[in-house]
Amino acid sequence: MDYRDPIGDMLKNANTDEELKGKGKPLPKEYQQRDVFQQFQKVAKEQGFLPEWLKLQKEIYRDLCSSPDEAGVEEINLKIRKYNRMCPPPLQKGLVTRENAEARKEKWES
Repeated sequence: MDYRDPIGDMLKNANTDEELKGKGKPLPKEYQQRDVFQQFQKVAKEQGFLPEWLKLQKEIYRDLCSSPDEAGVEEINLKIRKYNRMCPPPLQKGLVTRENAEARKEKWES
């Protein structure tokens, strides 16, 4: 049985390896000082990527700034429940009421 490497075959056929920036040069020291996840986080941040829970956090803050009515508070609380399922446990936040919405707004400011 022959070994098949379809990705390698595509790269060989495309002749892209001659044009790669940094080919033959050592990796930067900062790249080697991080583990794979830390490197991913750095690249993602540089490219403007935001995790879904951070996008939701910003959305909840905007909703709280609009002085929500009772139906708006229920909608915000649905988003908070979703946020709490997605974010790291130490960053989870409590639900809001119309009475405490103004005070809670500060906790959602990013």
